[in-house]
Amino acid sequence: MRLLWLFLGLAAVLLIPFLLWGDRLEVTPELVAERLRGFGPWAWVVAFLLLAADLFLPVPATAVLAALGFLYGPWAGGLLGALGSVSSGLLGYGLCRALGHGVALRLVGERDLERGTRLFERFGAWLVVLSRWLPLFPEVISCAAGLIRMPWTRFVGALVCGSVPMSFTYAWVGHAGNRHPGLATALSLLGPPVLWLLIGRLLTERRR
Repeated sequence: MRLLWLFLGLAAVLLIPFLLWGDRLEVTPELVAERLRGFGPWAWVVAFLLLAADLFLPVPATAVLAALGFLYGPWAGGLLGALGSVSSGLLGYGLCRALGHGVALRLVGERDLERGTRLFERFGAWLVVLSRWLPLFPEVISCAAGLIRMPWTRFVGALVCGSVPMSFTYAWVGHAGNRHPGLATALSLLGPPVLWLLIGRLLTERRR
């Protein structure tokens, strides 16, 4: 039960910025691209920092990803977006893992910590992969994975599998003029699971 409250508590904490400032950040990729242009040659740095700060701020991540494609093209924009998205996940995982086993034990108790460990051993990679295209859940899952101390290599592999297809897809949509948002959603949903089926199998065989 305490494990469930942990997930709900993480979601509530991460939801606060959206409740305070979310209505001010309802923007389109075109508007984000226009604002990024104001930073001149440092636009890509600002976009990267915005994506990485998605852990703490209500950043319109998909709009930023599409704006990167609009400004830099589908390949460079997709790569920048993937780096920013992965950095956000690593930040949440690293900060919560740094709290240590003792803090996790006090938060959820020994029984629920064992349950959480078993949960992430069985489904953690899929939770990370599938959460990347959902609002709020990427941050919650990354933080929970760090607190539960999900194996580093497995987390990073799943994080990359979830972030890269989404980032390149939205960069492509931004480059194409945002004409196919439905296709972007479909590709970002289907790409991560397929990629994890391949990479996850390789990681499992390597551990064996």
